[in-house]
Amino acid sequence: MAQYGLDMDIQFLPGVGPKRAELFTKELGISTVGELIRFYPYRYIDRTSFTRIADARPDMAYIQIRARVLRTELFSNSSASAVGIASQEQNKDGKDLKFNTIKRMSVWIEDGSGQMELVFFKGIKWMHEKLTPGSEFIFFGKPSAFNGRVNLVHPEVDPAPSTTTSQPTTTSSQPTTTAIQPTSATAGEKPTAPSTKAVSFTDGCTMTGVYPSTERLKNAGVTAKLMNRIMEAAMDKGMIYIQESMPEYLIRQCGLVPLHFALRNIHFPQSQDALEKARYRLKFEELFYLQLSLLKQKYIRSRNDVGIRMPKVGEAFNKCYSALPFPLTGAQKRVITEIRDDMKSGHQMNRLLQGDVGSGKTMVAVLSALIAVGNGYQACIMAPTEVLAQQHFKNIGKFLAPTGVKAALLTGSTKASERRELHAGLEDGSIGIIVGTHALIEDNVIFRNLGLAIVDEQHRFGVEQRSKLWKKACCGCPPHVLVMTATPIPRTLAMTLYGDLDVSVIDELPPGRKPVQTIHATEGKRAALYRFMKEQIALGRQIFVVYPLINETEKLDYQSLEAGAEDIMNNFPFPEYKTAVVHGKQLNDVKQFNMDAFAAGRADILVATSVIEVGVDVPNASVMVIESAERFGLSQLHQLRGRVGRGSEKSYCVLMTGYKLSKESKHRIELMCATENGFDLAEEDLKMRGPGDLEGTQQSGLPISLNIASLAKDGILLNAARDCADAVLKEDPELSADKNQMLRKELRKDKYEIKDYSRIS
Repeated sequence: MAQYGLDMDIQFLPGVGPKRAELFTKELGISTVGELIRFYPYRYIDRTSFTRIADARPDMAYIQIRARVLRTELFSNSSASAVGIASQEQNKDGKDLKFNTIKRMSVWIEDGSGQMELVFFKGIKWMHEKLTPGSEFIFFGKPSAFNGRVNLVHPEVDPAPSTTTSQPTTTSSQPTTTAIQPTSATAGEKPTAPSTKAVSFTDGCTMTGVYPSTERLKNAGVTAKLMNRIMEAAMDKGMIYIQESMPEYLIRQCGLVPLHFALRNIHFPQSQDALEKARYRLKFEELFYLQLSLLKQKYIRSRNDVGIRMPKVGEAFNKCYSALPFPLTGAQKRVITEIRDDMKSGHQMNRLLQGDVGSGKTMVAVLSALIAVGNGYQACIMAPTEVLAQQHFKNIGKFLAPTGVKAALLTGSTKASERRELHAGLEDGSIGIIVGTHALIEDNVIFRNLGLAIVDEQHRFGVEQRSKLWKKACCGCPPHVLVMTATPIPRTLAMTLYGDLDVSVIDELPPGRKPVQTIHATEGKRAALYRFMKEQIALGRQIFVVYPLINETEKLDYQSLEAGAEDIMNNFPFPEYKTAVVHGKQLNDVKQFNMDAFAAGRADILVATSVIEVGVDVPNASVMVIESAERFGLSQLHQLRGRVGRGSEKSYCVLMTGYKLSKESKHRIELMCATENGFDLAEEDLKMRGPGDLEGTQQSGLPISLNIASLAKDGILLNAARDCADAVLKEDPELSADKNQMLRKELRKDKYEIKDYSRIS
């Protein structure tokens, strides 16, 4: 690897070396100087302020104390008493001490307001020689409590400045870019003359950055102080190669500081004001390029992509619509109009359909599929699980009855004889709508004229899986694409995960849907819960009981499904009560038999894992009991709650938890009890858990990685970045203007080379 420029291997930086470099790569994914410079602190410590010993508390994050050493005490492994006390008069050089037997050292310090103990378990000999009684130092660390006293364990130790400069001072907050000037050198090139340290990046720095780390890095000696020294070395080696990445006109227009200023002050802030300007610049840049990469695809597609023109709704659509046993909601009608406009436009539809639990997305999917059939094309509906595919097929069958349109179901469990018949029906066009799982993308599944592909809960499919489906179009044009999700997605996340798609939202529930009463209960209420469940069963209702785990594990002491099912069966004995059990490790036949038994009303209680989160529609089920509810995220809890309340009877969701809840878990439970609005809950879930957890993808679910911006916290900035990207592309969709040359160049970099979501989402 190059030893100059941003591609320089970090092992050549002072304090790193080959072994630590390997750890940096494994633990943080950092192997080059350029990657290290773009690795930002997640918080900062003000090193200009000091805490008096008398004011130190164990709940403080970090404190800095200026104090004088009183004495040191050394403790061996075999004795709880001190084996040596160092002072100016006794054992000054420690020659009489055997440090290999010393396991702990206590250092007592005082600052005039009180005394404090410092504890060291490593580097004892060195600290013993350095911390001589009477000498003054600055100690920095995380306070903790032991035996009723506040102490510091392994604090950082620095010599106290002389009296004339005893207090660090701050520099001017005016941003300046004169310290480092961009050069024409490119990454990997050796500079014409060896770079000398033209600037100290810590000059004027009033705050110390704290970087994300891991236990393995800490154990390898990569302390916070060393990390700052390594970062300064990286900046010294690499900043000369950093080139501005935003055009001058956008820097002025958006009020951004130059990139060099931002990078310097994100790592070594000269002031709080400089830090905020640096953060704004770096966050804006990430979000701007993220949106630019997505919107550019959308602009190009809307101009160039030819889609299948479907000008009419057709007879099948009208027959189905006329026979509906209930009126569509205003939201459903609006969304169907948006979809129909797309399908008759002559451009390929790429639309995301969001709808809360029970909002009627399936009905919209059926009518959309019938538009395709009415224009002489086929439609497919792809679901992530067999349970959901079977549920869709069952519901769709009811609506298709008056239309005469033939529908079929294809899953991994479909028998070979049935498959042959299905394949033939798809090839000759006699099957108008097919519902299935990933079995639909198998090579031997050939459509006569696929015109519409509907993907439900699309984030559960891999990119390559989805792309195979689009390639099955046989008329020279890609099929129209409708992506559906029952997981309410906050606008900021939808703009990013699906930034190149048009978005429709069903924000209205069908009439007659009663709110679900949500209750929080702990183990002490279990007897009352079981009495309530028996009352509901006596009224003819059915009950879900959901567990987060299948088997007990050593690390998690939550009640397992097996133990829970046994407890349910003991308290609800057969034959008076009938209990079915469903989980992901069962054979498909067993799972389907038990699910069907509950759906048909032959079982009173369904004990299951979250496999029933999607795809189970049992209108007679009025109670959802979620065991160890603190183990679930808000979105998942909301999805599970949506399994009840589908009939005309009053429904309940009972959240069972342990007695001791973390602050976050308690907040989630309180929110669940307070609101049924899925979008409000999704916004909170995004704030609490981040986009990765929400979608089950980590940040890798995003088109590019975000090093500093947060979709949860930077929604306003995301909107501003998107508006800016949109304005740029409206004026210059191809980014061919001279002033946008830098944007075009930046988007060509590997990190922006994402697959075309317009064809695979």
